[in-house]
This record gives sequence, structure tokens and C-alpha cells, in this order.
Amino acid sequence: MKRLPFSIQATAPRSRARAGRIKTLHGDVETPVFMPVGTQATVKSQTVDSLKKVGSSILLANTYHLLLRPGIEVMEKFGGIHRFMNWQGPVLTDSGGFQIFSLSKDIKLNEEGALFKSYVNNQSILLTPELSIKTQRAINSDIMMVLDQCIPSTANYSEAKAAMELTHRWAARSLAARGDSPQALFGIVQGALHSELRRQSAETLSTMDFDGLAIGGLAVGESRSEREDFTELSVSYLPEDAPRYLMGVGSPIDILEAIHRGVDMFDCILPTQYAQRGIAFTSLGKLQLRRSLYKLSEEKLDPACDCGTCENYSRAYLHHLIKTQEVLGWHLLSQHNLAFYHALMKEIRNKILEGSFSEYYKQMREELIRGDAEEKIQTPRIKLKDRGMNLGDFEILTHVKGFSSIRQKSSGEVMHSVNHPDEEARAIYIGPAAIEKRISLDRELIVWDVGLGAGHNSMALIKKIEELKFDGQVRIISFEQDLDPLKLALNNSAFFPHLHHPAPAALINESQWLSKDGKLHWQLSYGNFLDQWEKHPSPQIIFFDPFSFHTNPELWTLEVFQKIFLHCQNEKTQLLTYTASTRIRSLLLAAGFFVAQGPSSGPKESTTQAYTHPALIKDLGATLLSNDWLAHWHRSSAKDPSLTEKLENHPQFQDVVS
Repeated sequence: MKRLPFSIQATAPRSRARAGRIKTLHGDVETPVFMPVGTQATVKSQTVDSLKKVGSSILLANTYHLLLRPGIEVMEKFGGIHRFMNWQGPVLTDSGGFQIFSLSKDIKLNEEGALFKSYVNNQSILLTPELSIKTQRAINSDIMMVLDQCIPSTANYSEAKAAMELTHRWAARSLAARGDSPQALFGIVQGALHSELRRQSAETLSTMDFDGLAIGGLAVGESRSEREDFTELSVSYLPEDAPRYLMGVGSPIDILEAIHRGVDMFDCILPTQYAQRGIAFTSLGKLQLRRSLYKLSEEKLDPACDCGTCENYSRAYLHHLIKTQEVLGWHLLSQHNLAFYHALMKEIRNKILEGSFSEYYKQMREELIRGDAEEKIQTPRIKLKDRGMNLGDFEILTHVKGFSSIRQKSSGEVMHSVNHPDEEARAIYIGPAAIEKRISLDRELIVWDVGLGAGHNSMALIKKIEELKFDGQVRIISFEQDLDPLKLALNNSAFFPHLHHPAPAALINESQWLSKDGKLHWQLSYGNFLDQWEKHPSPQIIFFDPFSFHTNPELWTLEVFQKIFLHCQNEKTQLLTYTASTRIRSLLLAAGFFVAQGPSSGPKESTTQAYTHPALIKDLGATLLSNDWLAHWHRSSAKDPSLTEKLENHPQFQDVVS
């Protein structure tokens, strides 16, 4: 028996987006819906009244934290979370699986459950599916979640398969433990970044008596494009007549993309976490209120918003509160960010009901990734003092696998987030570039490094070339408009051994480095790539490694790829990039490139290679995308109908190229 009546009012044309209504024990919820995260029976910096004012209709709380403190006894005393926190609307409780994965140390996991030590009193606790459900029954949430084994999305197949199968067995035990409770219960689809496992998980859980299904195991290590692809894949196997919940996601653009793919429910800590850092989501893009740009600004935070923050306080005052670390600043920015999220969900729902979501989706994909205008960046000589783990908009992350990466704080995007950066550089760029062959083919080899970042790709190339004996010249041109990632890595070079070389510091200080034998020249092209590339000679190899489409959309367009193709068409040029996005591959093809599947890298099943000339494909042994891929593109939600003629008539799909 379904305990959670769910109806669909409309589905958007040319999209899987849908508008629905969920009837819970504490009221109706209109979907798509964003659930503010109230981990410990409170949304950080907010009151129940402020949550109501910004439009919150359902909150998320966490079983793991509430089990440890205040505990089941307190929840039972108050008859559940609603009276305890004075919130009379619906509540969804997460089971605790992700928190065990992310917060606990020395976990002992077995068939029975997860044994861990409480961060409150160091007491050993065995969290089983039955204890998780018992706790959620005491919390009396409207929607409970099964206990699952959460692992990194980048896990290998065998590890992901074992975790998925354990999650299925725990799901069955969770259902049994619910008994006659009127509370709804969701299953959680797992399977990491493995298509077949995602299919198995969705189909298995769909046969059980769940009231809705969640997509778990994403936003834990994968790229944004991988998240979108596996969300779309998972949704394709889920039943139409039940709510779909994408756990822990995300930013406004993440939510828009997931709604387009058919997801109904979301939660994320970003609105309050970003507010604490001074970042506001607005109709003008993300604004960083710490910046001195706003010190004297009398403008309201967002001209399109009528929340209490925007109606009553200037940007200058909010800047002051954030700079002085006043709690009121966190409260006011969180209030606005939550209002922004709820207004976005309402607008999306209305567009679905009106039948105009597809057009709205295309427009908002660009608008939701904008940021405030950047001030002119200078390039002073690097100072190897005042070492810290942060510089500007970037910070160092140290992974459990033993390597470090650079993360952009404003977008959340991590450079080389999954694999060791040096291994990824060799796998995606250096190996496929076949440097030995290219040096033998070209007396002067020119390489464009688009997106210098922390220098992993160029340094991997330099070290590869230094191993070879050759008589020619190699010129590397690195394009970058923000040198903070490389400066931060150099300031902390103990974490980045690839920089133990004289070249990176010379590049920062002198904008170039020349090897002692004069055969290898590394040059910095500082500024926006779109303003710089025409100044440089055509390359034979391009490492195309900027931030992703969602963070840096202006570099991932048909126009840019067409210009690169025309600039390089008289050369035998090879473009290598980390993405396997159907959309990006279609743009490369439409621009004139021949496109091949690149090698896998860690959990990525493939990457992408593009060539200006078919002869080079044969020389380097690449495997072109086949007509099967073209058929996949026709079925994909990433399909742009305006490209149909160019792709269908491309020589690559006409048996012209062997």
C-alpha cells in the first residue's frame, strides 16, 4: 500500500520535467521542490518563522545526527520532530548512510550494519537498517529513507556492485522494519558510475513496495557532466508514478539540469553554506559580498527579489556583516539564498504547467552560471612566503587516496577531482598525444594548453619530452586568466611534486621558460583564451582542459570550436579533452572535427579526441565514434535539432573514413 499519494499535473514538451503534488501526513508538497537541510532539527542560522517566510514547504533532517543527539528517548518524549522544533510542515529524514561514509572513522561494515564511534561521546554504535528505521519512526518524519552503503561515485565495478547488493538487502530489511507505520519510505538507487549497475539497482528497487525512489551515490566525486548523465540514466529506469529524489544536489544549475531529466525532489546545504562564506545567489548571478566592490554599494542585494533581506538591507551593509563575521550576515544571506531557491522552483513549476519549460531551460542554463563581474587581475611576481591552503577563490583539497587537488570555492569544481592529477594528465593527454610519433612527424611541435590550472598537463608533457632524444623544437603555449591555482600549488609544493622543477616558477615570474638546450620553450598567454588564441600559431596538439561547461560555458560553444577548427585546418591537429559529453562531442562534429573516443581514466569509461584531418586518425590509431553513437545522439536529451543536418552529413558517418 502506497502511503504517499503522488499525482503529476503536467510534463514538459521535449523534456522529462514534470510538475506534481505529494500528499504527506503534514500537508501537500508541490514538485519540483527544494528541501532546506535541517540536519540537527534546525536549518543553520534560520528560525521556523524565517523558513516559512521564504517559502519552505518541506525540510530535511538527519537520522545519524539525531540518533546521537538528542537521541530516540527525546524524540519519543516529544512525539517526534514536528513538536520538538515547532515545525508543522512535512519532514524527510535521511537514513545516516552518507554521514557514516563521510564523517565516521574506523568504520566496520558487515552484513548486519555499520559499527562506528559516536563523535558525541566516543560510544560504539552499530547502525543497522532496523535501528535506522526505529530512529526515524521516533522522529516521526513524513518520509523515511532506507539505510544504504554510500561509496565514492568513482569506485570500481566490483566494489560498486558489492555495495549496491548490500544496499538492496538492507532496503528489504528497512521495509520489514517499517511495519504498520503510516510513514512513507524511499529506496535509494546506487551503482556508482557504472551504467549496468544503475540499471540493476533501479529495476530491483522498483519491484519493492517503496513510496518513492532516490538517486544516491552522486555528488561524491564525479564530474558535473557525469552526474547529469547518470541522473538521466537512473531516471530512465524509475517508475513514472512515484516521486524521484536526487540526494545532496545541488547548485541552481544542477537542479535545473536534473529537473529537465525528470527529478522531482532535491536537498543541499549550499544556500546556507555559501551564505556563511558571503556568497549570494541572485538574478544577476552569484555575488561574493566579501569583495570590496560592494563596500559603498547602496543597491539592494537582488533587484528581482522581494525577500526581507533584499527589501531592508543594502549590499554595503551585508558586505560589512560578512567582513566582520557577524552571525546576522549569515542569517540574512541564508534567508535570501533560500528565497532564491524556492522562487526558482516555483518559476520552474509554472513553466512546466504552462508548457514553456523547454524554452525556459535553454535560457536559464546560461543565466544560472553567471557571476559578478571580475576585477582586473594583475600578475605580480610570486612570493614564496605566507603559505596557506587558500588563495583567492581557490583552496587545496587533500584526498584520502594520498594526492592533492585545487578546488575553486565559488563553483565547487575540483581540478582533477577523481584520479591522481599526474596520472590523469598522462592518461588523457600525454599518452593519446603520442609525442614520439608527433616529434618524428613535425620538426617544430606546437602544443596549446587551454586551461593551465596548477600546471599538471604541461608539466607532464615537459617531463615526457625530457625523457626523449630528439632534434626538433617543442613549444608549449599555456592559456590562463587566473594564475592563483598555480601560485597556490607552488606555495605548497610539498603537496604537488610535479612542480619540483624550475619551469613553473619561471613561467609565473617571466611568462616563459626555456630549457638549457633551447629545444623546449614554455610560454604563458595570460588573459581570456577567446581574446588570445588568434595571436598564436596553429598547434598540432591541443590540451583542452578548462573548467566544465557549467562553470565556464563560453569556451564550450559551437562558435569556439568552429574558430579553433578553421585556425587549425591547414595543420594535422589533434584536440584532447576530458569530457565524454554527448553535447560537446556533437558540437565538435558540427564544427568540422572528426571525433573519436578517448581512453578511460579511472571511473570514466571514455574521454574525447577530435581531429582536423582523417589521415591523422590512421597515424595515431584512434577509434572514431560510430553510427551507433549518432543513433544515441538522436535519442539523447542533449540533442540540438539544429545540428542534425551537419551531423548526419558528416563524412565520419558516411563510411568515408576507415
